[in-house]
Amino acid sequence: MKNSRRSFLKNSSMAMMAAGLLPKVINAAALAPAKKPSLLGIQLYSVRGDMSKKPLETLKALAEMGYEYVEHANYTNRKFYGYTATEFKKVLADLGLKMPSGHTVMNATHWDKAKNDFTDAWKYTVDDAATLGQEFVISPWMDEKLRHSYDGLMLQLDVFNKSGELCKKQGMLFGYHNHDFEFTEKINDTPIYDLIIKNTDPNLVIQQLDFGNMYGSGGRAKEWIDKYHGRFPSLHVKDEIKSAGKGEMNDGYESTTMGNGVVDPKMLCLLAKKVGGARHFIIEQESYQDKTPLQAAKINLDIIKTWGLV
Repeated sequence: MKNSRRSFLKNSSMAMMAAGLLPKVINAAALAPAKKPSLLGIQLYSVRGDMSKKPLETLKALAEMGYEYVEHANYTNRKFYGYTATEFKKVLADLGLKMPSGHTVMNATHWDKAKNDFTDAWKYTVDDAATLGQEFVISPWMDEKLRHSYDGLMLQLDVFNKSGELCKKQGMLFGYHNHDFEFTEKINDTPIYDLIIKNTDPNLVIQQLDFGNMYGSGGRAKEWIDKYHGRFPSLHVKDEIKSAGKGEMNDGYESTTMGNGVVDPKMLCLLAKKVGGARHFIIEQESYQDKTPLQAAKINLDIIKTWGLV
């Protein structure tokens, strides 16, 4: 997404050539692309009630807690929480915040089969994400009608790759975020998540692995991280407990503060950083037990900072 290092290398090389100092033997390691740093952020769905009522105050509270990165979950009519992309970028900048990724559901209406192209609505989504300086444009869902057959799923995954190409033109990548059905539903005896990973180009489409969503359906994040090395640059860091009700995925589990549940998010984060390519560690909690969403956000950030991820 950023060309600063490329420009630096280009300008440095030109300067050295002009001075007659460019070495005959170039150190390949020195010219290798810089590894992007890891970051800790929060999915704003975690504080959705507060964001819907008082977005500025909520963002300020998150910044004061120590958050530097947020991930949006609200984009309607080209606005983020009521602000245009340019306006929201300034809101974040004024608070010392950045938004490296965001969630906008890609649905069937975003691809025009007759024109073999994306609709303006999706093109605007990508444009606005670029304005915010995002690295990943992530769809957190797949319509049921798009996953009923092998051919239908393959067509949708081809659209995912095309979205990756569209995003890449603006220095970003497209991403997909799992829920639970990817691990319970199968096509030709193959879990949908296997098909998604195998049929999306890792140079165009990233996978954002959500530890908690899959747990009640029998999915175990460790198995997927071990199976697909390097495919999970972004994580939704979440812990789960047995729910008194049906739970968030209607599976009997609900999210809780880090380390209080059965998921072992610390182990998964460290493993994913080692072999899964994880760089974005995005905290998400959707149920709060005896805490407010903002209280949970503070507790989670304080805990995850001790894990040595960044």
